[in-house]
Amino acid sequence: MRIHLKTSPNIGILPFNYQQKLVGCIHKWIGAGNDEHGKMSLYSFSWLQNGTRKGTGLDFPNGSKWFISFYKDSLLRQVLKSIMENPEMFSGMVITDVVIEETPDLSSRNIFYSGSPVFIQKHSHDMSNNVQYTFEDSESDDMLTGTLLHKMELAGLSEDKTLKVSFDRNYPSKKTKLITYKGINLRSSMCPVIIEGNPETKAFAWNVGIGNSTGIGFGSIY
Repeated sequence: MRIHLKTSPNIGILPFNYQQKLVGCIHKWIGAGNDEHGKMSLYSFSWLQNGTRKGTGLDFPNGSKWFISFYKDSLLRQVLKSIMENPEMFSGMVITDVVIEETPDLSSRNIFYSGSPVFIQKHSHDMSNNVQYTFEDSESDDMLTGTLLHKMELAGLSEDKTLKVSFDRNYPSKKTKLITYKGINLRSSMCPVIIEGNPETKAFAWNVGIGNSTGIGFGSIY
């Protein structure tokens, strides 16, 4: 399931790298004692929409829209409850409206668009030589597919042997995006993806996102 959020206008300009602030909101609403912390995330969330560049940051004079998606309905209910109790975000922005969207029937859809950049990283055994990939790398498709299969396994879902996730490299406006998160440079992709598989698998991906680090704001799709 997915919740669509509207916010009030900001007070003061947001830095371009506001992503960590969004992550802080998510963690606040999930709650410190929630067992989701430290696990591979079975949720995803978009970046803020409707911003305009102003000086050294972003302005949202009419407020913003964004969404959070969850595989577990129980987590959605917890976050909803927390938002109602504590709707404040950052820079004066407050949640003003929440709309719940049921997971749609995706059986006839294959192309999905980025709500936030897609990040792919392969870890070395000792974490000393991690390699990042974008749509420019041929290995990316297999890595996107493998990560989604791993998440399905963690969620207790049956393996979808028909699954294939790939970047839509024919998309004319595709681009890479360098993002700094906690001082680390992360090369990501703003590019639609093609998901071939069972309808249940597409629905799972629609909620949990694709690629790595969906829990810190990468890989949400719509």
